[in-house]
Amino acid sequence: MTYVMADIESDGPIPGDYSMVCFGAVIVEPGLDRTFYGQLKPISDKFIPEALAVSGFSRQDCLTFPDPKPVMEQFKQWLQTNSHGRLLFISDNNGFDWQFINWYFHHFLGENPFGFSSTNLGSLYKGMKKDTFTSFKHLRETKHTHHPVDDARGNAEALLKMKDMGLKISFK
Repeated sequence: MTYVMADIESDGPIPGDYSMVCFGAVIVEPGLDRTFYGQLKPISDKFIPEALAVSGFSRQDCLTFPDPKPVMEQFKQWLQTNSHGRLLFISDNNGFDWQFINWYFHHFLGENPFGFSSTNLGSLYKGMKKDTFTSFKHLRETKHTHHPVDDARGNAEALLKMKDMGLKISFK
């Protein structure tokens, strides 16, 4: 089983109408050395300037990014090369991140190598602590910068610490 921590930045709230600007992924394991980063050209003319601003890119920057299909093909290949067994998608906000990754995989490649489910890191921590008002974010070491690899790495650090705290999970 391979846990893949992911994070995305977009220029709007939903895939299809809006675009995934960039995304990052980290294989969850000690060292957190295996990462992927992709930038994607917009798929529509629609964008919300405030949403795009979070990524740090301008619309003009995004128009120079690679077409989404080859980026998703590269991500799929990276996943195949860097994983063993079942892939498990996990993120800080899987309701948001998952919808974009899932949509882009299905739209551009016809399948999603993660299958049909994802895990929410915050919910996992709340369950561990038996407290729906608690947050895992103090467990991050890497600063949350809105660069998706930084953010995925910080979240993966938190998951590794959760394992050290007693979460039954295997990264082998």
